[in-house]
Amino acid sequence: MPKPNKGPRLGGGPAHERLMLNQMAAQLFEHKRIQTTETKAKRLQPVAERLVTFAKRGDLHARRRVMRQILDKSVVHELFTEIAPLVENREGGYTRIIKTGFRKGDNAPLAVIELVLEPVNPKPKAKKAAAPVEEPKAEEAEVVEEAPAEEAAETEAPAEDAAEEKAE
Repeated sequence: MPKPNKGPRLGGGPAHERLMLNQMAAQLFEHKRIQTTETKAKRLQPVAERLVTFAKRGDLHARRRVMRQILDKSVVHELFTEIAPLVENREGGYTRIIKTGFRKGDNAPLAVIELVLEPVNPKPKAKKAAAPVEEPKAEEAEVVEEAPAEEAAETEAPAEDAAEEKAE
C-alpha cells in the first residue's frame, strides 16, 4: 500500500491540511505577509506561488481555478487586480520566507512569509559569439605587431615632452 511521502500532515489529515493552506494563502494575499511556523510557511509557499501564477494569466478559467481554493471573492479580486500586475515581469519567486526566531510557549521555529512585490531589475543577457575569430596568418601577424610598436613610440614622445615642460 502506498504511503504518504510528504511527512506529517500539519496536525490533521490531508483534507484539513489542504483547507488550512488555502486559508493561509488567502490571509497572505489579504495582508501581504503573515507570521507562522517555518514548516507551515514552507508548505504554503508552493500553494501561494501557484495561485499567483494563475492570477498572472488573468483569464476567466484561471479566476475560476483560484476560486476553487480561495473562497473569499474579495481576496481573489485583490489577487487578480492588485498583486498580479505588480509581479507581471517576475518569472517566479513571488514569496519570501524569513526566519524570525522561536515561539515563547513551545519554542517552535517561527517565520514570516511575505509577497515579493518589488519591481524586477532584468539582467542584461550575454551576447553569443556569431563565429569564432580566425587567427591572422604569419605575415599579417608581423605587420600587426610592428604597427603598435611604432604607435607606442609616437605616443611616448609627446608624453616625455609634457613631462619635461612640467619639470621646467
